[in-house]
Amino acid sequence: MSFELFVARRYLVARRRQAFISLISFVSVLGVGVGVMALIVALALMTGVQSELRDRIVGATAHLQVFRIGARTDVGEELRMLRAYPGVVGAAPVILEQGLMGSRGGSWEPMTLKGIDPALEPQVTDLGTSMVSGSIDALRRPDDQTSGVIIGADLADRLEVKVGDDVSVLTPAVAMTPFGPGVQNPSLLHVVGIFHLGFYQFDAGYVFVTLPTAERLADKDGPDFIQLRLAHFEQAPAIKAKMQTTLGPSYLVQDWTELNKELYSALSLEKLAISLTIGLIVMVAALNIVASLVLLVMEKSPDIAILRTMGASAGAIRRVFVYQGLAIGLTGTIAGAVLGLAASFVADRYRLIPLNADVYQISYLPFRVMPMDVVTVIVSSVAVCYLATIYPSRRAGALDPAEALRNL
Repeated sequence: MSFELFVARRYLVARRRQAFISLISFVSVLGVGVGVMALIVALALMTGVQSELRDRIVGATAHLQVFRIGARTDVGEELRMLRAYPGVVGAAPVILEQGLMGSRGGSWEPMTLKGIDPALEPQVTDLGTSMVSGSIDALRRPDDQTSGVIIGADLADRLEVKVGDDVSVLTPAVAMTPFGPGVQNPSLLHVVGIFHLGFYQFDAGYVFVTLPTAERLADKDGPDFIQLRLAHFEQAPAIKAKMQTTLGPSYLVQDWTELNKELYSALSLEKLAISLTIGLIVMVAALNIVASLVLLVMEKSPDIAILRTMGASAGAIRRVFVYQGLAIGLTGTIAGAVLGLAASFVADRYRLIPLNADVYQISYLPFRVMPMDVVTVIVSSVAVCYLATIYPSRRAGALDPAEALRNL
């Protein structure tokens, strides 16, 4: 053990005449630990919320949406062309229409009608694995039977319907008669499945029908756009830019990050604000380190003077107090990191903080620890604690031995 480390250890563990300085050192360790713990938990919380919402969004919607500007010629050829694009693993046509849905015993509820190809939809969304009852294949009903519909679990609860019941659908499409525009009568659909994607916007407001049924209800003669699924959804912005250039002005390509930009911008800003706010706790703890080291320098002035007269250099004296401040910072940082990781694991494992899914889209607050976040917090905390030692250590190194011994 070097001379500086030996003296710093003795100053930390030996009994002191002034217990107040020991108390300040303990408070400094506690402050650093609480700050690091709070920062890790906050980052894990915000990362967990972002990741959970992202996973639900990319599971309920496609990674890319390709719109045709002008009349669409051959949907099959477009599907083959887009499916062959590098990075694309699935493609499916879509029709979207707003409307109302009602049941025999319930009231009318607003909904979004989505026309799909039952064979292709599972390639681009998680609808196939999110069925609570019934199946997507049941949408292909014989021509002599009522068209099938799959509805979200929350919408089914509000309408008080289950698989096997009939529902009425009303869309803004206007029925044309020999005498001009007429009043459209509600269309009868048969519930063949109920899904739960875990994203309230879809579970409470989306229904799925076949493309021919959607064309009839929305009075359209083809899909509105083609949705694509990528092998790696993180590459959606890059692939979207390349695809837009390749397809030219006849197409408009949108990715899932663009469609949910407001949500992610708000979450990112909130994560930054929380990190800065809680980071102030570490700054306060660093000020406590400054105070404890300054008081220690005042208490140990005779010791410093004697060490200097025995040949200790000013640099060695400075290192003694730097090591002592770093010991306080490292102890608090390691303890806070361990407690923060443990708290995040327990809160996520046992779902300790439930939420109202109708409001927040998720049923509980998830905590997801990112290794880089933990490393950043630890390095930043140690760096702040090191900066807090500069002034006290320089003051100790600049102490005049003769003046200190004269005042004994």
